[in-house]
Amino acid sequence: MTKGVKIIFVCVIVVFAVSAVISLYMLRPAQSRKAVVIRDNTELYSFDLSNADDEIIRIDYEGGGYNIIEIKNGEIRISEADCPDNTCVKTGVLKSEEMPVVCLPHHLILRFSNDE
Repeated sequence: MTKGVKIIFVCVIVVFAVSAVISLYMLRPAQSRKAVVIRDNTELYSFDLSNADDEIIRIDYEGGGYNIIEIKNGEIRISEADCPDNTCVKTGVLKSEEMPVVCLPHHLILRFSNDE
């Protein structure tokens, strides 16, 4: 192996290791069990998932459009939306404080609260 190949090999291993650590940090379970639903910097709903009842909430918007938020078995997610790409629905259950569920067309954010 030449010196250049060794350097590239070491760089690839370092990048892989750093990526793995960042991924583990981002995907760790949330410490908070309080979830909030925010639209345009206004808190619409707040839920303590440790004792929340199963429920479905529909949020309708002026000019059309909607999101359906589902709380089930202590987890929360956007189960349905009429936005074109449905990224918020595909994101699934809210799991991490670092990765909120976001619906950009409707300016809706579903995240864990960072205040206890």
